[in-house]
Amino acid sequence: MARILKNRHNSLNLLTRFLNSPTTRSLQTLAYEEVRSSSDRPYTSTAFVLHGLLGSGRNWRSFSRNLASTLSQPSASSEWRMVLVDLRNHGRSAEIEGLDPPHDIANAANDLANLVKAKGWDWPDVVIGHSMGGKVALHFAQSCARADYGQSVALPKQLWVLDSVPGKVKTENSEGEVEKVLQTLQSLPSSIPSRKWLVNHMMELGFSKSLSEWIGTNLKKSGERETWAFNLDGAVQMFNSYREMSYWPLLEHPPQGMEIAIVRAEKSDRWDPDVIQRLEGLANRQGDGSEGKVSVHVLPNAGHWVHVDNPKGLLEIVAPRIASV
Repeated sequence: MARILKNRHNSLNLLTRFLNSPTTRSLQTLAYEEVRSSSDRPYTSTAFVLHGLLGSGRNWRSFSRNLASTLSQPSASSEWRMVLVDLRNHGRSAEIEGLDPPHDIANAANDLANLVKAKGWDWPDVVIGHSMGGKVALHFAQSCARADYGQSVALPKQLWVLDSVPGKVKTENSEGEVEKVLQTLQSLPSSIPSRKWLVNHMMELGFSKSLSEWIGTNLKKSGERETWAFNLDGAVQMFNSYREMSYWPLLEHPPQGMEIAIVRAEKSDRWDPDVIQRLEGLANRQGDGSEGKVSVHVLPNAGHWVHVDNPKGLLEIVAPRIASV
């Protein structure tokens, strides 16, 4: 499989279109890029891919290329398009005017609906969300089911929630690494001397080399210095909303025809035993077809950064099920 992926990867055509023109800004839609295995065939199916806090769509390019390639084999009846979205306050969407507060999960999901409507697209068949993006995906599906975006909305057939606990973040778990990173970034000047300075500073404060270097990738040049590629204050507001939102009611009663697939990273530290037990109970229920279903998957040899720690394993979980859509 690895050899096939490599061969397909070499011939893959990355189609990138960013919404950053004045006309697009007036539509108040998100920045995005498209990944497809080939431009020779029109796409028949669409998956939205949503990044986590302080990330951007580009974090998911490599995985999305491989997923599109695997799903769009010459023998397959479907040609898949991956839409890698920059959520509000992140990536190129941080530069877009008109994405007004409150900066919360509900409005981040509403931005997705506005993107679909502004572009005249069909509604996505699949939505994949990592970490904070997982809750954005859950809220999007919940709002679709309630017809919050209009009567013509079509529900995603599959929702993939990658290492994102669906309930509220407990108070005793609120002093984790993410919170410490945010506190550190808020204490820094808005203009950073250099990427090297930032990485060294983060490591001196006790953060790992890999995390410090990843934070460094979120800098962009501004004259002789560096500034953040995200809106830090807005991102903090989104994270606070992420901690407060709970989607257990949606998981307990999934809309008919939808599968909500939860992927738990084996080495992730954010899963309490009671949450795992509750999810497994929902996944093991015998339904009568009047509602959708929940499935639970464990990604081995991976911490929270699932697409970096074990991208091959994640692909092997996700691709066969999406292929069945």
